[in-house]
Amino acid sequence: MFSKTVKNSKEVLHFIKEFNSDLGVVFGNGDRNSIKLFDLDGKTINIKSFKVPHLINKVVYKNFRKSKARRSYEYATVLLEKGIGTPEPIAFLEKFNWLGLQDSYYASEHLAAELTFRELVEIPDYPDHENILRQFTRFSYDLHEKGIEFMDHSPGNTLIKKISENQYQFFLVDLNRMNFHESMDFDMRMKNLSRLTPKKEMIAIMSDEYAKLYSESSAEIFEKMWGATNDFQTAFAKKHKMKKKLKFWKA
Repeated sequence: MFSKTVKNSKEVLHFIKEFNSDLGVVFGNGDRNSIKLFDLDGKTINIKSFKVPHLINKVVYKNFRKSKARRSYEYATVLLEKGIGTPEPIAFLEKFNWLGLQDSYYASEHLAAELTFRELVEIPDYPDHENILRQFTRFSYDLHEKGIEFMDHSPGNTLIKKISENQYQFFLVDLNRMNFHESMDFDMRMKNLSRLTPKKEMIAIMSDEYAKLYSESSAEIFEKMWGATNDFQTAFAKKHKMKKKLKFWKA
């Protein structure tokens, strides 16, 4: 499936076919999925090759559920329709055999950004830190008002681009887990912000900014957001500990 704006679909298909060759430039560490950059008519495009699904998911993605590549493409289209920033979707491609899904790919424009939210977490004295954090909070509020529950709203999945002095734009990436609602209640909103940072001082700023836009007070928002953050951090630590034990017994 290609976006209607794509004029050179044959070349994109060629890039995907040759994804495992020396063509293109590897981007990122490729822990789960592999990403490569390609030049298309003078513009850089980003193609993600999703990890080959295990046996059960091969069948599931063929018969019962859309692939991650397809969801990424469709969700990007919906986000842009709703006025939410994300790299322009170009195409998705799925390869099936008799059993199920073999491979899937998602192509989009490659967006060069100054930072991700992760830099705000890891570099407290990052230039214009508080202003960026407050603008990001307003961006997140806009998501919630539009009923967009970005399930992977985590530090590495928002690209931040400076567009003018003291003004920033935000772009969501890694889109395959997303829900769309008529509205989002207070608990759902706060839980959606729980994966971003464990830093209390950042939560305090975000709570203050969110309260300027929402019906709850800054204190109530802080209490709920900080509680959701602690719940996530506890669950994450338990999951990480369990994975380490499993690796030990497999070794």
